[in-house]
Amino acid sequence: MTINKIIVLDDDPTGSQTVHSCLLLTRWDVVTLKRALQDASPLFFVLTNTRGMSPARAEALTREVCQQLKIALAELAAAGQSIQPLLVSRSDSTLRGHYPVETDVIAAELGPFDAHFMVPAFFEGGRFTRDSVHYLIVDGQPLPVHETEFARDSVFGYRHSYLPDYVAEKTHGRITAGQVERFVLADVRGDSLPRLLGLKHNVCCVVDAERQADLDHFAGQLMQAASQGKRFLFRSAASLLTALAQLPPQAVAAEQMARYVRDGRPGAVIVGSHVKKTTEQLQALLQMPGVVPLEVEVDRIEAERATMLATILSACAVYHGEGQTPVVFTSRVERSFADEHTRLAFGEQVSGFLMDVVRGLPSSLGFLISKGGITSNDVLSDGLALRTSRVLGQILPGCSVVRCPDDHPRYPALPVVIFPGNVGDAQALARAYARLSGSGEA
Repeated sequence: MTINKIIVLDDDPTGSQTVHSCLLLTRWDVVTLKRALQDASPLFFVLTNTRGMSPARAEALTREVCQQLKIALAELAAAGQSIQPLLVSRSDSTLRGHYPVETDVIAAELGPFDAHFMVPAFFEGGRFTRDSVHYLIVDGQPLPVHETEFARDSVFGYRHSYLPDYVAEKTHGRITAGQVERFVLADVRGDSLPRLLGLKHNVCCVVDAERQADLDHFAGQLMQAASQGKRFLFRSAASLLTALAQLPPQAVAAEQMARYVRDGRPGAVIVGSHVKKTTEQLQALLQMPGVVPLEVEVDRIEAERATMLATILSACAVYHGEGQTPVVFTSRVERSFADEHTRLAFGEQVSGFLMDVVRGLPSSLGFLISKGGITSNDVLSDGLALRTSRVLGQILPGCSVVRCPDDHPRYPALPVVIFPGNVGDAQALARAYARLSGSGEA
């Protein structure tokens, strides 16, 4: 029997922000992959965290995942369970990430593909694409993404919002803008099946979408083409996954997520992201009742690590015992780095410190909120040492809640909010905290 399964290689753990009931994998050995392939959910995520790596490391890790996946699929097929995967390289809706490194590796290891589609729309976060130009809603107005702070990223910066030009820029001309197939709104909303069936040689396609209904309609045609033998690879943000998976509503509504809090106890918040939106949200959170700020001065970590860690963990224990929620956040000082290697190494040092904090939080914690994509990946894979976790749903648009397994050695059944750095309005982080703590909406 052939079973279609959507397999998402996610470069940080936020791609599940529009779906629910699926597994997140932080390990990709054959046994774990086979378990996910046989799971009842139509999709699962492999959290590679490659956005926090150098291009060379991202390439090597993506290749490792693909090779393990090939083995898992082959073993299941030999046992009579043939699975036809639909592969998605999930990345940032503001165009940051290792493109085309990751799609090139996936194509080499798991191809050939007839086309790869770039679909960066993420409606819950105010990202949409029109006339092949990708936009971000800023202060209620659409702004081409190359004019935002994200385009100035020290690792993943870019100069173009017009996606064919973005592709040419990132591939250094290997794929020219004129070679890119454009699916504009009229195509996405119309009958594109004949055109989809004619695609070949892994042609790059960019896709417009202004609302979820656009992708829902287009995904139906993509699946029709796939059912007729076409093999497609996707480089997308989260909204395409909603369209492909076609899941029913989540079991517990966003406003009722406090049901998952362990015994109604106070939680903790870990904030690693440094984007402007996160800083605004942190400021609003610190005005809420029942929270206590604990700042990590990042410039002191290298010289004073042990002392700082002991001080923060002691404070967390005291505040938790008093029924309060500690908010552990990195200092908001803007730093510049000489090169990519130095920046990534510093990020790893800070993340390693934060993960030691996570490991030492009180075992009776009621909930955990992790702010920042790379921070959240490290919380799941390192701080909590999870092989797999299951997405319960979203507490806010674009913010998933996952739960530790019942047999976790320190935090059984702990709900964890994966809160991307660039999602939500200024009150969003405070609102998520309010919903879990029962302190009233922010």
